[in-house]
Amino acid sequence: MWRKFRPVIGSQVLATIIAASIAAWLAGVHGAISALLGGLISIASGLVFVLLAATSAESKGRSAGEVIFAALKAEAAKLFLALVLLWLVLAAYQDVVVAGLIGSFVVSILIFSVALFAGDKT
Repeated sequence: MWRKFRPVIGSQVLATIIAASIAAWLAGVHGAISALLGGLISIASGLVFVLLAATSAESKGRSAGEVIFAALKAEAAKLFLALVLLWLVLAAYQDVVVAGLIGSFVVSILIFSVALFAGDKT
């Protein structure tokens, strides 16, 4: 499972760096920091998803319902963590550039969703 998500996480990091560079050019240092935070929030929540999903996938002999329930729990944890981290950044960072934060976050989340459609090469 980690093998499937490793290139996606690398793509998220690259997209976050590009978004931060664009935000720095458009909005200065606070734009860059905001874009970095948005991408990092998505990456962190995605890593939680992968950790939880990989842990449940390693258990052999599970029914299809148990696997789906484990995937839904991993997705719920990802969503919860992302919302909490976004709220913390918006509440704590006074000079946040919301467009940079949300834009980078959305791009990174969309890249993560690509992993769900990527073929499994084993």
